[in-house]
Amino acid sequence: MQSDQEPGAAGSGRELLTFTLGAEEYAIDILKVQEIRGYDAVTSIANTAEFIKGVINLRGSIVPIVDMRIKFRLGRVSYDETTVVIILNVANRVVGMVVDGVSDVLTLKAEQIKPAPEFGAGMDTRYLQGLGTVDERMLILVDIEKLMTSREMELVEAAGMNI
Repeated sequence: MQSDQEPGAAGSGRELLTFTLGAEEYAIDILKVQEIRGYDAVTSIANTAEFIKGVINLRGSIVPIVDMRIKFRLGRVSYDETTVVIILNVANRVVGMVVDGVSDVLTLKAEQIKPAPEFGAGMDTRYLQGLGTVDERMLILVDIEKLMTSREMELVEAAGMNI
């Protein structure tokens, strides 16, 4: 793991929001979540990365929207009644991420979180904090702040400013 703080190191556990992308279940720190909304049409921005769907007007703020299925190259993207946008507050900016659905909020203890395996140069694991286990479920823990503030996501900031 390459985070400053070991997952689950803070007291009795870590509270996480779980969501699905395809057949996999992911989890992010609940403290980064501002709200969860149904998927609405977005205003496209020319010359942005494919995973940036566009922007929405959220109570007067222009919020860039990132489709995580496209970002993680998870195949065909379809939007239906379960598709949601998780509005995040990361690094003092608001950004939305489109996911297939939100599962629930869980608290994981340190012993339920294992380090992300090393896959070699073929797979990018720098945004993974580890793998969480709950009963028979395996959760992929995403460092959403690191992901959303990464160099390739700087386009997100630019997209929000072009309106």
